[in-house]
Amino acid sequence: MKYLDPINTQAWVELKKHFEQIKNVHIKDLFYNDSNRFEKFSINFDNQLLVDFSKNRITSETVNKLLQLANEMKLKSSIQSMFNGEKINYTENQPVLHVALRNQIDKKMIVHGENIMSCINKSLKKMQIFSELVINKIWIGFSNKNITDIVNIGIGGSDLGPHMVYDALTPYRNYLKVHYVSNIDGSHLLNVLKKVNPETTLFIVVSKTFTTQETMINANSACNWLLKYAKHKKFISKHFCAVTMNIQKAKSFGIDEQNIFELWDWVGGRYSLWSSVGISIMLSIGFKNFMKLLEGGHAMDRHFLETDFKKNIPVLLALISVWYNNFFRMETEAILPYDQYLHRLPEYLQQANMESNGKCVNRNGKLVTWQTGPIIWGKSGTNGQHAFYQLMHQGTKIIPCDFIAAINSHNELDDHHKILLSHFFAQTKALAFGTNSDIIFNDFKNDIEFKNHALPFKVFLGNRPTNSILLKKVTPYTLGLLLALYEHKIFTQGVIFNIFSFDQWGVELGKILSKKIFVKLNKTLNISSYDSSTENLISYYKQWKE
Repeated sequence: MKYLDPINTQAWVELKKHFEQIKNVHIKDLFYNDSNRFEKFSINFDNQLLVDFSKNRITSETVNKLLQLANEMKLKSSIQSMFNGEKINYTENQPVLHVALRNQIDKKMIVHGENIMSCINKSLKKMQIFSELVINKIWIGFSNKNITDIVNIGIGGSDLGPHMVYDALTPYRNYLKVHYVSNIDGSHLLNVLKKVNPETTLFIVVSKTFTTQETMINANSACNWLLKYAKHKKFISKHFCAVTMNIQKAKSFGIDEQNIFELWDWVGGRYSLWSSVGISIMLSIGFKNFMKLLEGGHAMDRHFLETDFKKNIPVLLALISVWYNNFFRMETEAILPYDQYLHRLPEYLQQANMESNGKCVNRNGKLVTWQTGPIIWGKSGTNGQHAFYQLMHQGTKIIPCDFIAAINSHNELDDHHKILLSHFFAQTKALAFGTNSDIIFNDFKNDIEFKNHALPFKVFLGNRPTNSILLKKVTPYTLGLLLALYEHKIFTQGVIFNIFSFDQWGVELGKILSKKIFVKLNKTLNISSYDSSTENLISYYKQWKE
């Protein structure tokens, strides 16, 4: 099948012409010329989530041409293909059906000719039984003590998603403390082991293949640590469970099959928190709240699948991103949650987006000549204001931003939350509208020294685009909405870029080379086989190793 490149569409040609007409238009003029701009460029979803994209360098004509691009790239049929379980992960010959994990209606989801809903529901039931045994203090360790701490051992999607949700839903957590270990650096695991008691700790080993190097090295070290106290391998089954496709390897590790939670090849790692990978989430917030998270994700799935693109939140946000990345050449996007519990969201979305759409080869196997995935970064709340907002306001780079906040806080302390939101509203206004020398001069018109020397440094040009995303409150349901929104935004971008979003071959080369270099680090012979830089770095390792 021959896939169409975006640059070969009529819409792309028209967008290039349109860009030349609009590239110097200021956001403040767009508002001045249209008193109904907010109504035109905002969407309220079920009175739980509001997306305001009016502070962007777009007009109705821009949106229409972007929607034309989506239609020419056959976005609608691509969405249907994903929901129908077709093998859209072409390079791995797999369907992509994380949407099935949160399917809340009695609808068949077919993979390889079979309805997968029965195995999903069976997995959820198994997770519920297991989590309730632990939460209700029925599960006991080798010394007959209750579990107090959970250590989730995984990396990438087996860590970032669960960890982010665990922090985001802090107000819904129970007494169990969940710790996350991902880095192969021994400091990460050791620092966690110092905080927990082997008698009361349950480890969750999360690896689809049960061969992921970082995860299995950490798991084996954790197991050795446990056995120093438990003394017998039979106790591994009391303190370890697994999330994997490779049941046999997990059993060989010493984990009881009843404590192995199944994964499927049609679930991508960075989209897996909705699956048994989320067992640490369920242990911390309980089954009912976990189901609310799935319910929110499903509600956004239905919106994405069924809503006209003109009012489709993930589609519109994706197209606006394409507009900036490819026409304005704005290469990065900042995720700025004004909610401390969402502080891991930028890191989570960084992986979700950059691992999905960080590709330079199109679906025809040819190098692309357009921009694909943007660089994603960010930080929470006013901390970012005292770090990088200077560059955002007055730097030479323009960075489109997503500002995210909740109207209602779980912690109403004096005026803290009201002040936080005042910063949120002020920043998007300042970035969009800026200020000019006349206004500043009027404020300091009697200060000649200021006029002559300081005035240029006080000017804010504005015209810096933002999206404002407001949640009524951060709950399991609204968090599910938000995460699924971004998942579908990323999917839409991948279709527009004409790339395969669901593989990640780019992480493989470094893994392969590291195994060969590891062998060389253990050898005393200095046989040259790499470039001079790598060889000398290895040489210094051997000289300086104590």
